Amino acid sequence: MRTVTTNASILYLGLLEDGDIELDSAALALSALDHEGVDLAPYLDQLRTITHALDIARRAQGDAVPATGAGQGAVLAAVIGGKLGFAGDSESYDAPLNADMIRVLDRKRGLPVSLAILYVAAARRLGWKADALNTPSHVLVAIGPTASRAFIDPFHGGAPVSPARLTALFERATGPGEWAAQNKAEPMSNRMTLVRLLRNQAIRAEQEKDIDRACTVYQRMTIVAPDHGHGWWHLARLQLIMGRIEEARTSLSAMLEVTRDPQWRGHITQTLIRLSASEG
Repeated sequence: MRTVTTNASILYLGLLEDGDIELDSAALALSALDHEGVDLAPYLDQLRTITHALDIARRAQGDAVPATGAGQGAVLAAVIGGKLGFAGDSESYDAPLNADMIRVLDRKRGLPVSLAILYVAAARRLGWKADALNTPSHVLVAIGPTASRAFIDPFHGGAPVSPARLTALFERATGPGEWAAQNKAEPMSNRMTLVRLLRNQAIRAEQEKDIDRACTVYQRMTIVAPDHGHGWWHLARLQLIMGRIEEARTSLSAMLEVTRDPQWRGHITQTLIRLSASEG
């Protein structure tokens, strides 16, 4: 199946209800935009193979089919991290290919968020409750029923995450004691998980001074998550850097349509006024 590698091919993602987004196939659709004429069929087959291998492992346990988060996490780790060999790329962590789902499937290496997408999507196909967590710097996966939810780390082969390590992740970002006061790790919606994947791509493009590439990625973000104001803001920011004033005005106006925060609305309005004044 040769894909149409234009933004039109991902328009459906912005129209779906969040719960109807299938994370791994959606990430593949985004990846295809960077691989002209790629045949996605083998990659979709690979996703089905992951689910099939998990199902075999689950059935092999018979009456001992795991009903707890820890048990389900152990199956995911044994199959995806163990048998299939998916793991984090520690040697070239910042390489753009680690946020490119096609290359992740080719190499079986990726970033925490791209690997979390594989774990979550496969677990859900088995009927298990799974979410990518909005943990700072390093995405983790929550797996299992609410009463026995467990945390695992796809970057490290699906290894279980202890409460102490979870606290350390948050405290590196928030400061000592802050995580203990909040004591919760929030799941990301499907849409925000894809936004985080795209954000990784955009940040790396900007770090490499490839503003055109970063702008392209933020455009995709606004298609996938049209109500996500920060996608529009960063797109407008880069359009201004590139001197594309009218496009920036359009992006800011779109952000104004979806932003309800009074402070942000005032900031956007003032920016639009300054743009008009500068052209006068």
